[in-house]
Amino acid sequence: MTAVQHPSLAAGRWQTFSLMEQLANIGSEVERALNWRNKNHSEYSRLAFARALELLSLTIADPRHRRRLKEITRLREALLDFFLGDNEFHSTEKSWRSYFYGFAYASALEKRRTAR
Repeated sequence: MTAVQHPSLAAGRWQTFSLMEQLANIGSEVERALNWRNKNHSEYSRLAFARALELLSLTIADPRHRRRLKEITRLREALLDFFLGDNEFHSTEKSWRSYFYGFAYASALEKRRTAR
């Protein structure tokens, strides 16, 4: 990866987000990568995936998630396998969209609850 794509998040703002918000944001970048991939824009897809990996790295570095490191690092492994590897886990676009949809939904509910 090259330069930091999310400087304010890397500077500490990312740690103010809940895990649901973090995973929802990662999912947004994965969604973009999938969409660009389907439109045969491999460079845009690669850049979106790089942003997703950057956000995932920030999540892994977040000390609040020490007990979840095994799951989060397995997520990174599976994403790398799907986008750059041989897809040994047999992931599909549909499975990734479904996986991250739950976090986006939970994050939206979380925001709605705190807005009251």
